[in-house]
Amino acid sequence: MDIQLSNAQRAEVLTQALPYIQQYNGKIVVVKYGGNAMVNDQLKQQVMEDIVLLTLVGVKVVLVHGGGPEITELLERLGKKSEFVNGLRVTDKETVDIVQMVLAGKVNKSLVNLLEMKGGKAMGISGMDGRLIEAKAAGGALGYVGSITSVNIEPVTDLLEKGYLPVVSTVGCDRAGNVYNINGDTAAAYIAGALGAENLIMMTDIAGILRDKDDPATLIPRVTIDGAVRLFQEGVISGGMIPKVDCCIDAIHRGVKKVIIMDGRVPHSILMEILTDEGAGTMVTPNA
Repeated sequence: MDIQLSNAQRAEVLTQALPYIQQYNGKIVVVKYGGNAMVNDQLKQQVMEDIVLLTLVGVKVVLVHGGGPEITELLERLGKKSEFVNGLRVTDKETVDIVQMVLAGKVNKSLVNLLEMKGGKAMGISGMDGRLIEAKAAGGALGYVGSITSVNIEPVTDLLEKGYLPVVSTVGCDRAGNVYNINGDTAAAYIAGALGAENLIMMTDIAGILRDKDDPATLIPRVTIDGAVRLFQEGVISGGMIPKVDCCIDAIHRGVKKVIIMDGRVPHSILMEILTDEGAGTMVTPNA
């Protein structure tokens, strides 16, 4: 539906956003970007526009991205079948080379290019640059899937200080030079924690935490860590939402002020969260 706004209405919308612009000016917001919002070209354009707009009004945005669908697509073209254990891609030596190529190369640079085309000032790095993400093998049958051992946040803070929008691909390495595939949600939680971010926004393919997973009207708009633990116990948080909410809780324990799980398929959901009363998705906050 195409809604036409008068100039007066546009001015009113901007005025209503002013308190939020003031609140977030100079603050760091980490956006974890992936899922359907990443493969739908129209949504991708809108997400990049939203991020550039936030940087232009003084928000320091760090974009952490995945690229699972692109990795799966290339593996299929090369005749390799993707296997997953508890939502993590089993990664042999050949696969980790492909992960590095797709994430740190194709996906990262295409996002940087798109942000620049929208008027942003972006710089792409991987978790291997400046040893941003150090990791060790997660173990088991996962192969080169990494468990984060430390984060050296200086490459990101240096870029922010120079006015760049850092775009981070989630591959890491160890001191022996091994490369690891790092879960994007986990990497975003560690990076946001190391930055003491005001917000971590996790873009997903669902509306947020739902009391009934089949009914978007049962969205839980806000929950504390203790509340989230109760939802785990009640079975409300289940399946693929378990690791996502675990990452939210981990991020808050690491110093992030609040974490939002939102539906990346909704146009301009980032702006609705940052610049309106209404917000978007489920906000996870520290206990009172």
